Amino acid sequence: MGRFNRISLFVGLLLFPALLFAQFNNNTTSPYSRFGLGDLQTNSFGRTFAMGGASLASRNSQQINTLNPASYTAVDSLSFLFESGVYGKFSNYSNDIASMNTNDINFRYFAMNFQITNWLATSMGLTPYSDIGYNVEVFETIENTGDVLSQYFGEGSLSKAYFGLALNPVKNISIGANLNYLFGNLTRNAEVFFLNTSDFYSIQKYEKIRLNDFGLNFGLQATIPMKNSQRFIFAAILENKPEYSAFYSDITQKNLSSDIATEQDTLNYQNDDLSSIVFPFTYGVGISYVKENSLEINADYYHQAWSKANFFGSANPVLTDLNKFAIGAEWIPDRFSIRNYLNKIAYRAGLKYEKSYLMLNDQQINDFGISFGVGLPVYHSNSTINIGAEIGRKGTKQNNLIVENYAKLNLSINLHDFWFIKRRFD
Repeated sequence: MGRFNRISLFVGLLLFPALLFAQFNNNTTSPYSRFGLGDLQTNSFGRTFAMGGASLASRNSQQINTLNPASYTAVDSLSFLFESGVYGKFSNYSNDIASMNTNDINFRYFAMNFQITNWLATSMGLTPYSDIGYNVEVFETIENTGDVLSQYFGEGSLSKAYFGLALNPVKNISIGANLNYLFGNLTRNAEVFFLNTSDFYSIQKYEKIRLNDFGLNFGLQATIPMKNSQRFIFAAILENKPEYSAFYSDITQKNLSSDIATEQDTLNYQNDDLSSIVFPFTYGVGISYVKENSLEINADYYHQAWSKANFFGSANPVLTDLNKFAIGAEWIPDRFSIRNYLNKIAYRAGLKYEKSYLMLNDQQINDFGISFGVGLPVYHSNSTINIGAEIGRKGTKQNNLIVENYAKLNLSINLHDFWFIKRRFD
């Protein structure tokens, strides 16, 4: 009971700052976060981040995999896993006119995983879902209007708290589900200034989306054992158009200022109007080859039908279907080596190609990345320090768009402890 109390206190101390970080810190400065729900974040933790994010079929007894809730039963019956991570992104944005460098570093997630019985396991935690953070200025000269300055700026995050259960109905089959609580605020603002008028004339629009509701997603993993401690694992996940309650606010006004007076006219006013957002139908399939304690190779395909998502009663014209392909591998030279620490390290690498959910100027925004990293075992423990990096390219300069060259870093600590051990001697 003493150990349980200590862990409960530890988790409680982490939860409060985690919630604050999730809601009040921006995790992106991408101009592409202006559209849709912003930059969508994956739930790849430290281990699979370095493997291109490929993890739908991964079953590792000492690492947490929230992408497929069916994986929760992989944890040993006496084990308790806890993981938290920090994420950094360093980007260069450029078009045919200019370029800009940015960096974003923040706390990202925490999760825990343990078995309840020999056939039932659970996991819970807090992960990011999407982020908005941009500040864009556009200067143009319009015929019969003159010089116009448009400013677009926004911020906010959506976070996902989840509680998952998984069970083994029959040998080598695991099924699971996550109950997700999606919450957060997204703000988008626009100001347009007409610079050539005799009086100062501007239009301002301030939008806010506040979202908080529950949804479900499901997962399946089937294991086919082979000789010499080898196995294949097949996996699938599904999320069937979850509908989330959402509150929409909008203030649109025009201002006309002269030397004599300022006139302000409100064109539209909505304050926390209740409606809903219907998220896309989502599915994914994966396959994994495992040689126990030595090698794992994963391959994933992931699809989200964002073109059919519904935002407050209508489709979003800039959204299209998302398709993602990922492959990754982990190799451990000698997991049980006594004299050579380098042989106990897990070496990881992977790549991803994503056709994102944004269609701008008749051009789908694509993302390609190569990742690599290591899992450093902690001395005399099954805990691991995971270090991963990804370099990639998103977007294009074609059709007056922006290309992003980025480097991402992920540092996570996976803590492993033994629970539920009945001691013979006290």
